[in-house]
Amino acid sequence: MKKLSIVVPCYNEEEALGLFYPAVKKVVDELKLLTEYWFINDGSSDQTLAKLKKLHQQNPDQVHYLSFSRNFGKEAAMYAGLKAAEGDYVVIMDADLQDPPSFLPKMVALLETGDWDCVGTRRVDRTGEKKYRAWLSEGFYKLINRISDTQIVPNARDFRMMTRKMVNAVLSMKEYSRFSKGIFSWVGFKTKFLEYHNVERVAGETSWSTWQLFKYAFAGIADFSLLPLNIAVWIGSVSFISAVLGIIFVVVRHIINPSLAIVGWASVVCIILLIGGLQLLCIGIIGRYIGKIYLQVKDRPIYIVDEKA
Repeated sequence: MKKLSIVVPCYNEEEALGLFYPAVKKVVDELKLLTEYWFINDGSSDQTLAKLKKLHQQNPDQVHYLSFSRNFGKEAAMYAGLKAAEGDYVVIMDADLQDPPSFLPKMVALLETGDWDCVGTRRVDRTGEKKYRAWLSEGFYKLINRISDTQIVPNARDFRMMTRKMVNAVLSMKEYSRFSKGIFSWVGFKTKFLEYHNVERVAGETSWSTWQLFKYAFAGIADFSLLPLNIAVWIGSVSFISAVLGIIFVVVRHIINPSLAIVGWASVVCIILLIGGLQLLCIGIIGRYIGKIYLQVKDRPIYIVDEKA
């Protein structure tokens, strides 16, 4: 009999866990599959770990957990869960029930046909979210799909079920800076997407601020596109050519009319400040990529486990 592993990253989800587990278990128990749950406590500051310990005590054969030594982020939690999972099929779900458990039977059925290696989900709307966040998200997907060779499905969720073959491929990518939506697309494999309308959290509040989402989006662009570096090259090239043309103009003017007074110091200062600002911008972009290389070559672990059961 095949086995299904359910990976659930958790950060301050004490309120949602009591609703999540019964809802998922009710659906999963109807499937003709062995089942294991891997809850990843990502350094929660509430009673999430205590809730997970209680769930494990109630069902030690099925429910397992990893508890990080601190908060390493959702990407690290998903990676840890995929490493721990032993199932033939592995599904990633959020604990807030924004990922409908009712999709699980259909996901399993699609994978068992052998036609698909992954069944993902995507939202067709963002009802309940702030309009500006929905607008920023839409803009991000349009931008990254224009500048990257790896195409990412707009509004795709981390909620997806994968075969063991695809999970192993994802785990083979051991990069420190992880952008899973890009990784899932980069590894390839045949993927079917199920669409649904946005579902609001059943309890608690999201831990993702607008600033965190912005940083996550920039990390995704840096991980899967070289366009920012190319922009730095273009800016440097234009500035250099403009400077050369300016020097030629000054020399020619001096030859034609040596007595011409030198004027325009204010504009010269503005140009110097502009070019200096562009140089700092380019250095910052390059530094961002160098920083990623620095973190990778240090070979630090993506996460540290404090407790496991």
